[in-house]
Amino acid sequence: MENNHTSLWGHFVNCITRKYCCFKGRARRAEFWGFALFHFIFIGAFNIPSRILSESHGTDLLIALILAIISLVISLALLLPGLGVFVRRMHDIGKSGWNWLWGLLPFVGFIVILVFECMDSQRGTNQYGPCEKYPEA
Repeated sequence: MENNHTSLWGHFVNCITRKYCCFKGRARRAEFWGFALFHFIFIGAFNIPSRILSESHGTDLLIALILAIISLVISLALLLPGLGVFVRRMHDIGKSGWNWLWGLLPFVGFIVILVFECMDSQRGTNQYGPCEKYPEA
């Protein structure tokens, strides 16, 4: 019940600061999707212009390379918090964090993970801790 952040941005900041490499506990949908939204925005902000500029020639190619490197650095910096919030999200629905392995299956894995990510919190306390959303259950 330590979640004081109610905005999606607050959840993102919480994931990259206080819970940077945290794989214990539970994460509600809002925390997971807040992280996912801003992760997508930050990667896209550098990756999309990089891809557009890489089609041109001259100095634009150097800018495209710099933007691609920045996008890669951001991706690597957000890898552990992303995996952590995913594992905590799986814990919130009562599943093991090892369910990330579904993502290795083409197409079907994406659908399975998406369904898991959209599921409601498991009520009450489970083996991963108490439920923030339904503390009375």
